[in-house]
Amino acid sequence: MESWQTSIKALTVDVFGTVTDWYSTIVREGERLGCDKRLTVDWARFAKAWRGGYEPAMGRVRRGELPWTKIDALHRMILDDILEDFAIPELSENERSHFNRVWHRLDPWPDVVGGMLRLKSKYIVAALSNGNMSLLTNMAKHAGIPWDCILSAELARHYKPDREVYETAAHLLNLEPPSILMVAAHRHDLEGARAVGFRTAFIPRPLEWGPEGQADTAQDGDFDIIARDFHDLAAQLGS
Repeated sequence: MESWQTSIKALTVDVFGTVTDWYSTIVREGERLGCDKRLTVDWARFAKAWRGGYEPAMGRVRRGELPWTKIDALHRMILDDILEDFAIPELSENERSHFNRVWHRLDPWPDVVGGMLRLKSKYIVAALSNGNMSLLTNMAKHAGIPWDCILSAELARHYKPDREVYETAAHLLNLEPPSILMVAAHRHDLEGARAVGFRTAFIPRPLEWGPEGQADTAQDGDFDIIARDFHDLAAQLGS
């Protein structure tokens, strides 16, 4: 174990893509909707388009084009647009609302629950996500994700990788940034955390965007730790 690792007290963990498999979950629920409604839709492309609208939507808030907006509401705005783009016939409000809440029902990657339980034996393990509090809470209940606490970007009224999100997390945990390890599958998230003094751990998720997608990668030296999955991260941290 590296000497700096002995000072780590808490792990803050990204959720969408790092902990949960949004792509497969949305494709599966889309196929179910398509079967029920007799739709012919490329649900893999649909899932990517929905997730692909995420950063541009947050950008509209950052630029002041929209007021502070919860991720649930941004997801719904994107959904309404892409339903038209994919020529999906009119869905009822109940059907749209239920489908939009697929983000509350995301399944975890297979290593997550077991690896996180190992990490919890030694560290505080907290979600640190752009997802709003109700979304993250419902997701944890659905997927059995054993967080010690949930720290939503909603608490800072900023989105990652804005520095205010990481600073708020450190303040709420009552810890100095160097004693917190940010865990993510996304380089921009880890770089944002590192800019305010967090330590960083990269976990690759090569299938995040599906079998033909392009996920972030990292090489030795890019971040403090590179781990294959949550079990490997637990092993490297001695838990």
